[in-house]
Amino acid sequence: MPGVKESREFQRFKVKLGVELLWIYILALLRKKPSHAYVLRKEIEKKFGFLPGNVSAYVVLYKLQSRGFVSAKEDGNRTVYSITSDGKKLLVEAKKELQGTLKRLF
Repeated sequence: MPGVKESREFQRFKVKLGVELLWIYILALLRKKPSHAYVLRKEIEKKFGFLPGNVSAYVVLYKLQSRGFVSAKEDGNRTVYSITSDGKKLLVEAKKELQGTLKRLF
């Protein structure tokens, strides 16, 4: 019998907290400094232990930008993304929600 960490439940839990909530990781990193999409992906892998797909990262960044949570500036042939004040507010609300959920669970 596989260990708890190898169970389907735990693996699904990790995916749901990872790729499916990619926006929260992107905003958390952009809160520290503006960045290119490629650098964001590598930082997510280094800091959070999973590597989002190229397309996934760009789709999430596009959606965040279209909703006003991220701004984009062209820097030569690259785009530099920055968190907006609304993005910072969204991150604060997400943190409160996660803290409340953890408190209720444990």
